Amino acid sequence: MTREEKATVISDLTAQLADNANIYLADISGLDATATSNLRRACFKANVKLAVVKNTLLSKAMEASDKDFGELPSILKGNTSLMFSETGNVPAKLIKDFRKKSDKPLLKGAFIAEAIYIGDEQLDALVNIKSKEEVIGDIIGLLQSPAKNVISGLKSGGGKLAGILKTLSEKE
Repeated sequence: MTREEKATVISDLTAQLADNANIYLADISGLDATATSNLRRACFKANVKLAVVKNTLLSKAMEASDKDFGELPSILKGNTSLMFSETGNVPAKLIKDFRKKSDKPLLKGAFIAEAIYIGDEQLDALVNIKSKEEVIGDIIGLLQSPAKNVISGLKSGGGKLAGILKTLSEKE
């Protein structure tokens, strides 16, 4: 690879790092061709971009990035694959699900919305991260609960003011 080609790869990696808030580093070495193909297919279906990268080029891209990757450059040893996703927990769920059939991929580290996770033991924590949509759904559910109580009180009170007040006072 020429110096110009390396510079182009570093530039492209830097742009990808800047464009993605959720970045996973995984080790997929040891997967045979069929397993690798199945992993790539699973990533495609889950809208996760998977790319094998050279550690030295990724390290230089991380240095050139505006983001603070903390300890992540120190784990760039051996085989490294990048996984990018719009949702923070999707790659973790994909890795966990894939490992039901294989001992790989291994999670080396992750950068999720400026939080850094190092090591495969962090996989369960990453699986349990809620997406923005899930958090919004939880909040809406909590906000709707009092409104449902008022509506059910109005319905059970028979439509008369005294009945409505009595029903609402019993709910408190």
